Amino acid sequence: MLLVNSIEVVYSKVIQILKGVSLEVPDGSIVALIGGNGAGKSTTLKAISGLLHSETGEVVSGHILWDSTRIDNNDPERTARLGIIQVKEGRVIFEHLTTEENLMMGANMRSDMEGIKRDLSMVYDYFPRLKDLRSRVSGYLSGGEQQMMVMGRAMLARPKLMLLDEPSLGLSPILVEEIFRIIKRFNEESKTSMLLVEQNVRIALNVAERGYVMESGRVVLNDSSARLRENEEIKKFYMGLGELGQRKSYREVKHYKRRKKWLV
Repeated sequence: MLLVNSIEVVYSKVIQILKGVSLEVPDGSIVALIGGNGAGKSTTLKAISGLLHSETGEVVSGHILWDSTRIDNNDPERTARLGIIQVKEGRVIFEHLTTEENLMMGANMRSDMEGIKRDLSMVYDYFPRLKDLRSRVSGYLSGGEQQMMVMGRAMLARPKLMLLDEPSLGLSPILVEEIFRIIKRFNEESKTSMLLVEQNVRIALNVAERGYVMESGRVVLNDSSARLRENEEIKKFYMGLGELGQRKSYREVKHYKRRKKWLV
């Protein structure tokens, strides 16, 4: 469904962030994009959704195909109308609107009122807490409640591909587990494809079918999630675990960072 082919991204016509990134998201699958801060994960999502334009970014080489149609450097509205919806990092909300008004913003490109009502009920089924808070001004919601709301808003857009940027950011471990259970359930029930950027590598690889590892603007490793979970390089650096499951010290991890085998 989605093919990113060797794209390079430059900001302000000067700063190169992505250096030949390639990946695929098959129809109905969840694919994880993992890596450290500054690796280029969020920039990859913005290149797909068209949000690069708001940050003076541009795909200068390579191309992005959505069902065989090129979408690189599309404006975000046109991309959204194709069914590609991004849930941005940091829980971007309309603070002065109620929870339900925020949710309904996800359906602003739809005109099928009966379908919208059914999908709103679906969102409340996934997130019962939001139904209780539907009349609450969203700026007063907790971080976890806001994360549920922005995900529900994206669901109301009836996405064909959902781009999730750090959905676990700033949430408690219990909430993280709940959010990812819902991500997996929504994928299975709606067959919506997902490209997931996440620094919690363990939980990302548990829900995804395939993973791509990014470093310094490049994809340095990709494999099935099952194989990546057993990869000693991934366990040592991204999970902080040694060969026997022992947690590594910060000093050992920092030393390992300087000798990543896949960059040799």
